[in-house]
Amino acid sequence: MPWIMLFCAGLFEILWASSMKLSNGFTRPGPTAVTLLAMIASFALLAMAMRSLPLGTAYTVWTGIGAVGAFVVGLVAMGEPATPARLLAAGLIVSGIVLMKLSS
Repeated sequence: MPWIMLFCAGLFEILWASSMKLSNGFTRPGPTAVTLLAMIASFALLAMAMRSLPLGTAYTVWTGIGAVGAFVVGLVAMGEPATPARLLAAGLIVSGIVLMKLSS
């Protein structure tokens, strides 16, 4: 169950990062509200997962899911460039997450 909570926390991190971009510096009420609610959900789920998982593992996996997920949203929905260096960096983050999971 802690891994499911951690995964969901990561999904909420992707949501708040994406909606923060759409909030235009917190000047748009809808995306701003989504950002704040998703942040609360993400942090709450992370805190619950940390009851059972080691701090380093939980935080690394959470930020990795958020970073790679936000990267993918940027590529797919926001037209950001998919350069070889950016793709390699995202791949390295994913490999780090997998290794962290396997080592726990």
